Amino acid sequence: MNICVFGFWHLGSVTSACLAEAGFTVAGLDFDQRIIGELKNGRPPLFEPGLEAMIRAGIRQNRLSFTTDPRIALRNADVVWVTYDTPVDGEDKADVTFVEKNIVKIFPYLPPEAAVLISSQVPVGFTGYIEKLFKRTCPGKSVVFAYSPENLRLGKAIEAFSRPGRIVAGTRHEKDREHLHPLLTRLCNTVIWVSTESAEMTKHAINAFLATSVTFANEIALLCEKTGADAHEVELGLKSEERIGYKAYLSPGAAFAGGTLARDVAFLTGISRETGQAAYLLEAVRTSNDHHKSWPKRKILELFGKPEGKYFAVLGLTYKQDTDTLRRSEAVELCKWLINQGAKVISHDPAVKELPEELAKKMILCPDASLALQDADCAVVPRNGRFSGISRPTSSASG
Repeated sequence: MNICVFGFWHLGSVTSACLAEAGFTVAGLDFDQRIIGELKNGRPPLFEPGLEAMIRAGIRQNRLSFTTDPRIALRNADVVWVTYDTPVDGEDKADVTFVEKNIVKIFPYLPPEAAVLISSQVPVGFTGYIEKLFKRTCPGKSVVFAYSPENLRLGKAIEAFSRPGRIVAGTRHEKDREHLHPLLTRLCNTVIWVSTESAEMTKHAINAFLATSVTFANEIALLCEKTGADAHEVELGLKSEERIGYKAYLSPGAAFAGGTLARDVAFLTGISRETGQAAYLLEAVRTSNDHHKSWPKRKILELFGKPEGKYFAVLGLTYKQDTDTLRRSEAVELCKWLINQGAKVISHDPAVKELPEELAKKMILCPDASLALQDADCAVVPRNGRFSGISRPTSSASG
């Protein structure tokens, strides 16, 4: 089976590497010449544990190739897997037109009877819209459109793709499943077949549920802070309840960030407004989450009053552990706030080799955590992408 993976950043890079590892012949397609040039040399656009080695192995074994030419990538494709990461702005609104415009570009090159499997983060109804658009644009040409929500997590993406508990796949007609069955059942024994709209809504529902769990845990943690209860002990009590479970998103920490959860909450609240169906809980999730984003600032103000002139060591900058991306990182946003407050900021993160230009001019990236802590008035320590503590170092050695 020949597969074209279309759209490269995190999702596309992991999908193509894992499919090649599974024995498929994969052609990677993206119109960005810089990204494709790097991928041809075995370098993915971001760090993910094990990803670069997998890409290099796929290229070496002639199972994985990359191109910017849709004629080459699509000429023998049985399945076109759309894997563009949907851009999200500062208000968590997804730029779905970015994904649409790129899919439309490949319409003329799609082989007859091919299956287009969309896994980009899109609102419910998007796959059906693209399907109708294709029929108007290419009348008489038969192509199957389907949707399967991605389930990747930065830092653990290869494991999530290679060993999923199940795969949710949505098709318009039952017979359309034949096009995807050989692919998906090779990746996972359990495939849950639903309609395209149900598959799209499933992605929204999962992330909205996780977002609600995060905000719930953080509100409980704030109440624990005020009453003398230990939020982590309460977490143990919650997770040991058989109706909840140990894998629940109930760890106290930072507000959710990065756009992934927030994007689906935004999708659902948008649907709520468009349809006139109130969604009070989902509206409150974002309000609560936005309030919790300011917890580190409130704690700093509580400890120091004005941070102006104080020296802050921020130990950890990336969006989350086991990645090098700074996009939508709460730690970076806190650094910017501290700088604007007149504080001095020095940081350390083993995954970050250099700061973006706008930050490099205003703060220091230190190669060693102990050096970053020297003479610091305050240490800010994110853990797993979440703020686990803010404290006054007792000495330059102890932190």
